[in-house]
Amino acid sequence: MRIAKMAPDIPFRSFASSLSHAAYASRMNFFVTGLTAMRELPILMNGAMVRAVLDGRKTVTRRLVKLRHPWEIEETDDGSKWPWHPDYVTGGEWDGWAQCPYGEVGDRLYVRETWIEDPEDDGAWGYIQHMHCKGSRLSDIPKRFQNPDHCLYRANWDGSALLWRPSIHMPKWAARIWLEVTDVRVERLQDITTEQILAEGIASQLREHDAVVDLRQQLEALWDGLAKPGTRWADNPWVWVVEFKRVEGAPA
Repeated sequence: MRIAKMAPDIPFRSFASSLSHAAYASRMNFFVTGLTAMRELPILMNGAMVRAVLDGRKTVTRRLVKLRHPWEIEETDDGSKWPWHPDYVTGGEWDGWAQCPYGEVGDRLYVRETWIEDPEDDGAWGYIQHMHCKGSRLSDIPKRFQNPDHCLYRANWDGSALLWRPSIHMPKWAARIWLEVTDVRVERLQDITTEQILAEGIASQLREHDAVVDLRQQLEALWDGLAKPGTRWADNPWVWVVEFKRVEGAPA
């Protein structure tokens, strides 16, 4: 059984390492009830992912588990795999199960996608000078325009060319897609099932065995198109598997 060092600012880490991840998550929810029961976290998605979510075809995403060494993946009491943070990762202060950067069950994710602000030009601000100008400040946009109704999104834009803002710079108020995390686990990339590939928003026009092969080839191509050396499909890296459901609007 793992014995974790106590983190001074997180007193319950001292026993967290002896629990399965599911039990740990449950215990965490106990401690934060009434305080921070739900977190709001950003998640980047490209145009294809955004369209799949909007169409209801995508209900899961896989993201790389960033490890220094392969032995940082441990088996929990329930037999599942989960990243373990050795004390040298945390400066010697504590060791224990890592926290998924994409949330726990019940957390909300707001999707960051390529976008641009599109507030009405009512003369209340320097719209002509601001729109499309490199380095223009989002803080200059009047508060009443800071919502998705006054934004354009590249994923489903079919108009003239625009100077889009990168997804990584999207503020929370501009997010039109909100997701609730329904499950989180860790597995090898190539362990994905055909059903899960479909849940990733990938489809095939082929049938039976040919469809299975086609789906895996499509996923491999999509993954490798974004992967860095050492994390490609052939490397079979560990990934976070985050399942979600779409919820309407930002939390109150």
